[in-house]
Amino acid sequence: MWPFDIVDWVMLTVPVAYIGILAGSFAVFTNLYKKRQAANAASLEPWFPTHLQRNVYLSLLHMEDPKAPDSALKAALLRRATEDIHRIVQVRNAKQALQVLLQRGSVGDDLWQRFQRAEKEIEEELRDVVNEANAFAPNWGQTIFQSASEMAQNNHIRERLAEITSKAPAEKEWWEKRKAAIKSEFMKELDEEKVKSEEDGVMVEKLGAKKA
Repeated sequence: MWPFDIVDWVMLTVPVAYIGILAGSFAVFTNLYKKRQAANAASLEPWFPTHLQRNVYLSLLHMEDPKAPDSALKAALLRRATEDIHRIVQVRNAKQALQVLLQRGSVGDDLWQRFQRAEKEIEEELRDVVNEANAFAPNWGQTIFQSASEMAQNNHIRERLAEITSKAPAEKEWWEKRKAAIKSEFMKELDEEKVKSEEDGVMVEKLGAKKA
């Protein structure tokens, strides 16, 4: 029976070896594909510009002589969180439209990869800010973005007010010109009506004279 046992082992070994080769090839291919995708993603242009507020905070945090006071660090961290709020809003507003364009083939995969990388960077940024906030004060990480959102709204209101204020002189000048034009048109209509009334009066007088 032993020759048959050898045949059985050979028959079992061949498919197992084949499966092992396939699995190894697939693993190598997957690894190379991931490395290629990572290299391509790294070469893509970032979705957002440099995070200046984060850089300012990190610069203050690593100051040695003298060290930056906690009040300055907290203020810098709050401004960093405020910028994160702006970026979150931009990502949320762009995602749905970008998905539709991607489905239609109006944009390429490179743009979608840039967007996905931006999403991951924001997630990491939010976790980092929460950890930094909790290092300053327990549970501050739970409320820092609420405060940052309020700051962002206040900044937006101030910008709108500044925009309206800057337009006020031009709008006032336009309105003054408009009032002058309306007044001129009104006076012109009055003069025309006056002339017409005088002409009508003359005609009435002439008709009366003829009847007499």
